[in-house]
Amino acid sequence: MHYNVRHTTIYSYADAVSLCQNEVHLTPRQTPFQSCAGFQLDIAPDPVRRRSRIDAFGNQVWYFSLEEPHHELQITARSRVSIAPRELPIAGATQPWEQVRDQLIRAESPDMRQLAQFRFESPFVQLLDEVRDYALVSFTPKRPLLEAALDLMSRIFREFKYAPTTTSISTPTREVMKLRRGVCQDFAHLQICALRCLGLAARYVSGYLVTAPPPGKPKLIGADASHAWLSVYCPGDGWIDLDPTNNVIPQQRHVTIGWGRDYSDVCPIQGVLTGGGSQILTVSVDVAQILVDQPA
Repeated sequence: MHYNVRHTTIYSYADAVSLCQNEVHLTPRQTPFQSCAGFQLDIAPDPVRRRSRIDAFGNQVWYFSLEEPHHELQITARSRVSIAPRELPIAGATQPWEQVRDQLIRAESPDMRQLAQFRFESPFVQLLDEVRDYALVSFTPKRPLLEAALDLMSRIFREFKYAPTTTSISTPTREVMKLRRGVCQDFAHLQICALRCLGLAARYVSGYLVTAPPPGKPKLIGADASHAWLSVYCPGDGWIDLDPTNNVIPQQRHVTIGWGRDYSDVCPIQGVLTGGGSQILTVSVDVAQILVDQPA
C-alpha cells in the first residue's frame, strides 16, 4: 500500500507572538515493513533556525525557531509512505507471559536490558493496582503472551467508549478507568499501563489511521487524523502492534510516525512561545492511497 500523507497545523493568535521554539515529530519511521520515500516540512513564517536530529528512540525530530512577530504559524508535513504486509506469529504459540516477564527481569543480554525503559513508569503511564487487576482477567496463569494481550485489547475495545470530548491528553489513566471512555491516546496508555503492571515491555506508537468513507461517498480531505496505538514485546517475534481503539493488529492501514515510552516522547508538535494571548488551533490530516507511479 502506498500513501501520500499531508498533515497541516495552523496556530492563529489574538496577539503577536514575538518568539517561539518548537519540536516536531512528523517524519514517518523507516521500519522492516514501512518505507518513507520522501518528506518535506514547510513552515510559515520562515524560521530563523531549523535543524533535525535523531532522538533516543530512533525517531527523527525537527526543531525550529521564529524570532519575528507573527499572528499565525502554519506547519505542513508532506510524505510518501509505502507499507508492506507482515507475517504475524500464532498468538497461542507465543511464550507464556510469566516466562517473558522473567526473561525481562533477568535481562541477560544488552537488547533485553534496553527494554527496561518500556517496563516502568513514564510521564503519562503510572502503574496502578486497579489496572493490574483489570489486566489479570486476561493474563491468566501460563497463558501465551500474545493471546492474552489480544484478549486485553478486545476487552478495552468492548468495555470503553470512544468519546472525544470526555478527556484531554492530561487526563490520568486512573480517571479513564473510572469514566470507561476516552480517545486513542487514553486507550493506548491504558493497555501500556496494564502490560507494564505485569512486568512486560510496552511502548507507545504515534501515527495515522487510514480511514474509509461510507459506502458510495467520496473520501473527505482532512478526514484522517493523528492516531495512537501500542506495541508489546514478544521474544522471538519482536514488537507486535495492537490498536485497542479499533480492536485490530495494525497492518497496512496504520502509518507509523514514531514510538517512545508514552505520548510525551512523540508529541506531534510541542513548543514554547512569548506573547500570543488566546489562540485557535486547526489541524487537518489527509492520507491518500496512490499508485506507485503517481507523482507526490
